[in-house]
Formats: sequence, C-alpha cells, structure tokens
Amino acid sequence: MNQKERIFIGDDSFMELVQFLNQPFSSCFVLVDENTRKYCYAKIQSLLPKHSLIQIQSGEQNKNLETCALIWAKLTEANADRKSLLINLGGGVIGDMGGFSAACYKRGISFINLPTTLLSMVDASVGGKTGVDFIGFKNQIGVFQEPEAVFIYTTFLKTLPKRELTSGFAEVIKHYLIADKKEFEEIQNSEPVLESLNWQRVVEKNVKIKSAIVEQDPHENGVRKALNFGHTIGHAVESHFLKREGHELLHGEAIAIGMLAESYISMKKGLLSEEELKRTATLIQNYFVLPPIDIEAQNDVLTLIKQDKKNTNNSLQFTLLQGIGNYSINNIVEEGLIIDSLHYHNSLCK
Repeated sequence: MNQKERIFIGDDSFMELVQFLNQPFSSCFVLVDENTRKYCYAKIQSLLPKHSLIQIQSGEQNKNLETCALIWAKLTEANADRKSLLINLGGGVIGDMGGFSAACYKRGISFINLPTTLLSMVDASVGGKTGVDFIGFKNQIGVFQEPEAVFIYTTFLKTLPKRELTSGFAEVIKHYLIADKKEFEEIQNSEPVLESLNWQRVVEKNVKIKSAIVEQDPHENGVRKALNFGHTIGHAVESHFLKREGHELLHGEAIAIGMLAESYISMKKGLLSEEELKRTATLIQNYFVLPPIDIEAQNDVLTLIKQDKKNTNNSLQFTLLQGIGNYSINNIVEEGLIIDSLHYHNSLCK
C-alpha cells in the first residue's frame, strides 16, 4: 500500500474510517489530549466501535518518554494485545507520540492518525516519522513506522485558535518553497487571510507534495531530506524557547524563523538570489510576527544544532533552497554563517 492509498481527505474520510474500523481488532483505544477531547472527540465518538480513552496533557513539553510510559501503562492495564488498535486524535504531538508508543508496545500494534491541526494534516501525520523529545533535544528518540491509515477531516480546523492555524501554515509555505513555485507565487499574490483559503485544496496539495517525496525515500537517506528545510535551525529555536517558561514558541513559529535564517544561508551560498530571499522573507512576515534571537539564545541554538540527527562526521548538514520551488540537500554550513543568519532574522523583527 502506498502513501496515496492510505490517506483519506475531506468529508468522505469519516465514511472511510467506519469501513476501516470494521476490521476485527481485539480492542480499540483513542489517544486524546484535553483539547481534542473537548473539541473533536464528540464528532467521531458515534463512529467508533467499543473503545477506551487515553488522555494525556497537550503541548510539546509533554512529548517525552514519561508520557509514553503513561500510555503504555494504560494499554497494559486494559490488557491490550498485538491485535489492538490505537487511534491518534490530535495534532503533531499526539501523532508523533501515539505512533511511537504503538510501534513500541509489544513490538508493535496498529495505529491510525486522525489529525486535528493544520500542522498535523499537511505534515506530521504523513510520512511515518514517530518519536519524542529527550533531554531537551527535539525528536531525539523515535522510529519510522507508517500508520495503517490517515483520515483527514478538514472541518476540525474550525476548532483551532488563529495562532495554531497560522503555525501550521509554516509547513505549507515550506512545501511550496521546496517543491511548488507556482503555489508559492499564488499565496504571495493573495491577501494573507487564512480564513478565506480552501482548506481541502490546501491540504490535498500539501499531502501530495509530501507523499511524493516520502515514497521516493521512506527512511530519509536522500531526497526526503528536502522536507528538513527550515527545521535544522527551527527545531533548535523551538527547543531553546521551550526552556523559557512563558515564552514558548509553537512549532510553526520556530520553523518560520528557521526558514528565514536558512533562506539567508541559501543566498550566502549562492543558491538563492537576493530578490528571491526578499520575496521569501516578505511572505513569511505577512503571516508571522516573530521574536528576535538574543546573544544567549544564539549560543544555545548553535549547541542544539550540533545534536541534529542530520549531522555527519561533526559537520553541520543543512537542506537549503536552490531557487524558489527547488532544494539542495547535504550542504555543510559553518557556525559563523549560522550566527549571521540569526542576525539577519533579527534585522527583520519589528
């Protein structure tokens, strides 16, 4: 089964979900946080077979092994076996951690994703990456494990606060920057009003982009690294701000900073023109108001980047833009240029 055959998008996705759940699973569990239990669970409850709820706390700060232990304990207490099914109802944290927990429990039980945020619909629920953060490092522990299926009901987006919706849009911008110049130009020439977008079209377009890349390289040995654009610096920025209680950034906000900085590096490496850098920065600024990265934070970000999974032989490996709509993988970037890119980001902050 390829990516396209297991992903269902739109109003009909719930009909597909019902059909999928007709399989003879021995038991069924739904993983939620306090938000998805309140706003999303009621929309699918009547469609589900007999099941048990497992509730965890929302937020990246809870995406860790301690929360996985809670999930495993709940599964064990309910006598879940290898024919059980875990339904991940939530955003990127639920999908990443639920998938990882399912992949590890009794060496693997089936799981499906029902993404409820824009971020999880266009990115996190597709591609088979699962994992948790560890001692301050983003997604340090994890495995590649595909869900049995993904059911994307875009009406869930109506439950999101504007900040969460905007955060997810960072991944949309990323996909267009690395793979679709025409779509980049379309949103560049449109009013930056997210509420007016055709979300089913946006999600379908982005899932198509990501799925096409993942199918070529499921385990990130080559072209799948394109999807890391903005994430080397972005993940480090996100991890840094998680330590600053009350100043945490959402994932997409950190990735927006990462894309600005890595676009600057692309320009300095001769891969992106100054005019393309300006266009990229203008688009991101149309949607995001981002904080500067002070000197202390810059040093911490650099330390965190040195732990990035893509690094080899102590060299810092980046995916960069090779013009808008294309990418270049496995670029070695010097520490000084990373700091310069953060200064560039700061120069854009209002």
